[in-house]
Amino acid sequence: MPQYQIDFSPRLSGEVHVSTAKNAVLPILAAALLTQEEIIIHQVPKLTDVTHMLDILRACGAEVSQEEDSVRVRAVSVTSPKENALLRTMRASVLILGPLLARCGECLLSMPGGCAIGQRPIDLHLKGLQKLGARVEQEGGTVQVSGCLRGGNIYLDFPSVGATENLIMAAALTRGVTRIENAAKEPEITDLCRFLTCMGARIAGAGTANIMIEGVECLHGAEYTPIPDRIEAGTLACAAALTEGSVLLEGARTDHMRALLFKLTESGMICQEDARGLRLRGKARHPMEARTLSYPGFPTDMQAPLMVVATQTHGLSVFLETIFENRYMHVVELKRLGAQIRVEGQLALIQGGRALNGAHVTATDLRAAAALMLAGLIAQGRTTLSDPGGHLMRGYEGLEDKLKALGAEVKKVPSS
Repeated sequence: MPQYQIDFSPRLSGEVHVSTAKNAVLPILAAALLTQEEIIIHQVPKLTDVTHMLDILRACGAEVSQEEDSVRVRAVSVTSPKENALLRTMRASVLILGPLLARCGECLLSMPGGCAIGQRPIDLHLKGLQKLGARVEQEGGTVQVSGCLRGGNIYLDFPSVGATENLIMAAALTRGVTRIENAAKEPEITDLCRFLTCMGARIAGAGTANIMIEGVECLHGAEYTPIPDRIEAGTLACAAALTEGSVLLEGARTDHMRALLFKLTESGMICQEDARGLRLRGKARHPMEARTLSYPGFPTDMQAPLMVVATQTHGLSVFLETIFENRYMHVVELKRLGAQIRVEGQLALIQGGRALNGAHVTATDLRAAAALMLAGLIAQGRTTLSDPGGHLMRGYEGLEDKLKALGAEVKKVPSS
């Protein structure tokens, strides 16, 4: 069980490089199943979710190799994976559904469950594929999707990122034109479309609510470097805001972080775009209001880290979580450190300006783990963070090392 010791840390300063986005890499790796030719992806982060996705590609019949931070995938012949336990290791396994259906005409998939922060059903994925002519049969814990796809019009009841990605990948090899309305607009979707375009796909409207895909007969190989991780960059920005830091986040894309940077600027931080990334100076001092929304709104993945910042600003901050029904689990752990937070349904009220004190806390999900590590930086004494689910290693490449590089007192230790 991973465990981290965090001591009260001085003002953070220096520069760190932002890793490539996990949420961009995973769908891009899944899209490698759409071609028989070799795909090369550079700057792939060392994360357990990425390792699991590579294992899933192998289970589909693809040849996968790694050279330092680059991954090569060649999927000459593919089929539905038989290792159900492997598919259940992470939610993103559902991303192979669209590529396998487009490539093979069928896909048998073990149904992914929900997750700690809330249910994430795949009904939007399946309804969209049915609009393209797919037949869906569900039995027990599996779903079988088959059929010869054709272009069609799809309206998503909710701008689901995963459904948008799956439908784009399926439509890339589907005869005719597919139009997706109310599509998700996240930068990771735009990045997937850019990658598919490099493979020969014909896509218009990426980054908007209306995406059009003109199917092609086949896609070819490509070499690609995905976008930097806006959530990792945002988490490090919150660390700077907590400690009156002076930090350069090398490679960070400010155009992907506007909602968070607006909140940090309102609170008193100086956030400046730099030729090398994002520069941050100062300390968050003023209370804030944050409502999580689909992109370009404030991201739900930044709710927990920003809430830690709110505990240190004098006055009442108000957060409203609209994406997931169970994303305040970190509140109980923050209270162990002395945070004054009251939750009423999807509303959280944070009375800031109270000092935190070190304690033993437990990570309940990926973003909660990062938030608790940030809280340890400003808590008096020592905070011990237990991460029994290995959440940090799923989504942050060496977060503790990056914080240490900025002067934080944090280290990974053997579990007691």
